[in-house]
Amino acid sequence: MTSTLRLEKITAANLDTATELRVRPDQEHLVEPVAKSLAEAYVHPDIAWPRLILDGDRPVGFLMGFFDVDWKDDGTRTDLRSGLWRLNIAAGEQGRGYGRFAVEAVAEEIRRRGGDRLTVTWHPGEDGPEKFYLRLGFRLTGETSGGQTVGELDLA
Repeated sequence: MTSTLRLEKITAANLDTATELRVRPDQEHLVEPVAKSLAEAYVHPDIAWPRLILDGDRPVGFLMGFFDVDWKDDGTRTDLRSGLWRLNIAAGEQGRGYGRFAVEAVAEEIRRRGGDRLTVTWHPGEDGPEKFYLRLGFRLTGETSGGQTVGELDLA
């Protein structure tokens, strides 16, 4: 992995760059566009962590982490979780380690905040990212959230 990878906070200066990022057309049904993620970050500023992924000065993706979300598995149990809310790697940039970098960056931020697990959800099915997450060590929890599969990565 190149040492030029970095995250940048979304600002007025890079907003257009971030919102212009597009996944491959065949993946558009799997992840919301960056603009929707930024709208969600705006209305959930206490939990959302949106970042542009750069390789040098070249934008290659977008991630949004979440921290200390009150996750109720059956409506009665409260469970605070942190994890990866969105991951958009630009079309033509996939398969170069940027997704792995994004997951590792969110994991590092969760650890910095005192957490010990990373939660992520994804659309199930052959065309979804399940194999990617499982290769990174995520385990299936047996839960679903909004019709998506829930996975966790132990950070301890």
